[in-house]
Amino acid sequence: MGKMLCSSIAIGLALLTGPGLTVFVEDLQAQDYFDVQDANNYILNAIQDDYKEVKISNILKDPLKYKDFPPIVSLPKQEQRTLEPGEIPQYVLDYAPLVYLYSEERYLPYDISEFVSNFHVRYENGTVCPGTDEGVLTLQKLAKLKDSDNLYLTSNSDFDTDPEWITGIKNKPNLINGEIKNAPATLIVVDKGNGWVDSYWFYFYSFNLGPFVMGQGPYGNHVGDWEHSLVRFYKGEPIIVWMSAHGGGGAFYYENLEKYTLDERHPIIFSARGTHANYPSVGQHPHDLPYDILSDFTDRGPLWNPEKNYLGYTYDGKHIFPALNNSNPHFVGREWSYGNWLAFKGHWGDQQLPSNDPRQKHSIIGGYKYINGPTGPLMKNVLRIVPCERSKWWNFWSGCNVRQNIKWGVGVESEGYNCGNLFVKMKPKWLKSVFQKVTWGGGFCFIIDLLYG
Repeated sequence: MGKMLCSSIAIGLALLTGPGLTVFVEDLQAQDYFDVQDANNYILNAIQDDYKEVKISNILKDPLKYKDFPPIVSLPKQEQRTLEPGEIPQYVLDYAPLVYLYSEERYLPYDISEFVSNFHVRYENGTVCPGTDEGVLTLQKLAKLKDSDNLYLTSNSDFDTDPEWITGIKNKPNLINGEIKNAPATLIVVDKGNGWVDSYWFYFYSFNLGPFVMGQGPYGNHVGDWEHSLVRFYKGEPIIVWMSAHGGGGAFYYENLEKYTLDERHPIIFSARGTHANYPSVGQHPHDLPYDILSDFTDRGPLWNPEKNYLGYTYDGKHIFPALNNSNPHFVGREWSYGNWLAFKGHWGDQQLPSNDPRQKHSIIGGYKYINGPTGPLMKNVLRIVPCERSKWWNFWSGCNVRQNIKWGVGVESEGYNCGNLFVKMKPKWLKSVFQKVTWGGGFCFIIDLLYG
């Protein structure tokens, strides 16, 4: 079975090396797109709304302000579309989020083409996929793998020793313009019909360092780490910004987010230490467990501007169209040389290490130290019509709250206070202080913040 599924790699393989790469690229450009229909069934089934369309008043909290806005459509008809295939509007770049990396981040962004050269491909049962042996894997070969959802990129060497391809230690943002020259971000623009356009910015890191729980850990480490943000536009104006964090994330009104001082069109995102989860503010960010037991940490480290170096695409549910013109003249047409890598449905990192591996550890509190690598961008529900990628386990009502206020980090580095608006007019001051201390980090504050946010 494995040989049959992977045999398509050999087809046209000779075209992928040396001068033949030019021929291969030209053949693809003659089609104007990459076919990713092999991944299509999964993607379409992941759309959250059964009607594939939703009125904007079902998402935004102020129906009066947005009452005349038309519905968002996951698979718009031709007459509903705003963009041409491969068209990246200038406003998508003008309002691209900028990312503050953590000041002491050990695992920086990385180039996916360089990343895969350190791997071979295995099935879930441990069998090596033929043609992907050590030292020969490329993005072009990865694109040829069929039925790839049960495949894992598997490290050729011990990732636990922190080699350069894991840390990306050289990939620090330029202090002047924020560019990381050797680690392109991935931009996928999806037309949602009736003037609505979603721009997804994907950020790739070679390693996810999991959090510590009650002084123990880290837990939940994995090789490969895909994070992303979404900016949703209506007729070229940004309305919502969503940012990923631990399989969930947060949605915010664009107008309320912090903006870049030198160009206030760009919203600011903060990438957490090790996990690279995205947040809208500085400080400690508790998640999933009460009373700060499990937290991420963000600060104002190096500022990354993904718009300076990116791979650009548009997506219509069946085909990926490389950008007609990359805004950076040094990278025009680069998308073709990377090939149809977005069609790979498998895991961008090692399978969860077995219990008998000396690197693996387990705790009742934190779980396993090393877990499965993540799936890629097209597996992140980019056809969704609500801003949130998916609902967390505790969100049994599948709600997707677009916050009217920033979710502030807590702790000594916090620059704001959650629940603060509830008590801001309370007097005397000592009584306000008592209420703030009682609700600090507790369940009551969490509930109020959900309602008020």
